[in-house]
Amino acid sequence: MTLLFILGVALLLLAIVLVGVAVGPTSATGGISRSLAVLQAMTDAPKELTRDLDKPFADRVLEPLQARALAIGRRLSGADTVERTRHKLDLAGNPSGMTVDRVISGKVLLAVLGLLFGVVIALVLGLSGPIRIVVVLGGLVVGFLVPNFFLYQKTYERSERMVRELPDAIDLLTISVESGLGFDAAVQQVARNTEGPLSDEFSRLLREMQIGMGRAEALRAMSTRTSVPDVQTFVGAMVQADSFGIPIAQVLRVQSRELRVKRRQRAEEKAQQVPVKMTVPLIFCILPCLFIAVMGPAAISLMDTFK
Repeated sequence: MTLLFILGVALLLLAIVLVGVAVGPTSATGGISRSLAVLQAMTDAPKELTRDLDKPFADRVLEPLQARALAIGRRLSGADTVERTRHKLDLAGNPSGMTVDRVISGKVLLAVLGLLFGVVIALVLGLSGPIRIVVVLGGLVVGFLVPNFFLYQKTYERSERMVRELPDAIDLLTISVESGLGFDAAVQQVARNTEGPLSDEFSRLLREMQIGMGRAEALRAMSTRTSVPDVQTFVGAMVQADSFGIPIAQVLRVQSRELRVKRRQRAEEKAQQVPVKMTVPLIFCILPCLFIAVMGPAAISLMDTFK
């Protein structure tokens, strides 16, 4: 193998030398001159022509690709796609780096990648005609729906966390109001002393009220940005209290009590689900091992007896 490699390298060098001799020194000098001329032309070129070469790869390639994918995605989507995507982003908490345009263009790019992946899988596995079409179309559909799955998972995690944090936040809000603070100052205390998606929503509520939005309108906007029924119930109670002039401390006390009851009921519900969830591993994992340990010696004894 080493001898063959050395022989190949020698033949390659010999071919290069022969080509150089055949072309002649004049052509080599002309090639060098042309290369120097090209470099000089690029050096002396106006900045408008070389500006694109100085940009990073993301600006030169990725952004135009994303723009084309965005144009295709908007043509394929409905008229209300932008609003629905923006609402999904609000429910998911507006993950960092994700915008409506990026979600739409990401669907198109991931659909293309899913299509290519399906073609590769079909060719590697040697699938037949109908199955190959199903695999390719499945990769296309899955790639197109990946951003929706991601936003759904983010929305679910955010909603579960808000459900856990809401009773404590309402308790702190109730204590702050009963101690003499106004509703806006109490909300500021909750946003400052807590963390998580609920704290972010309260902070956004304060910012919207500071820029001139009414309290009821800001609360309704907060309700539309969440998919948690408890938060929507709390917002509805606050809006009614603000509209009818009911003392906020009393409403908060009732809301806090109801949320504590709901939390206890959810804990009891999950506790009641434990025996049902344990049935499957009990039947398929524990009982077979138990039968082997108990009935195994008896079966061996019976086999020896009948022999």
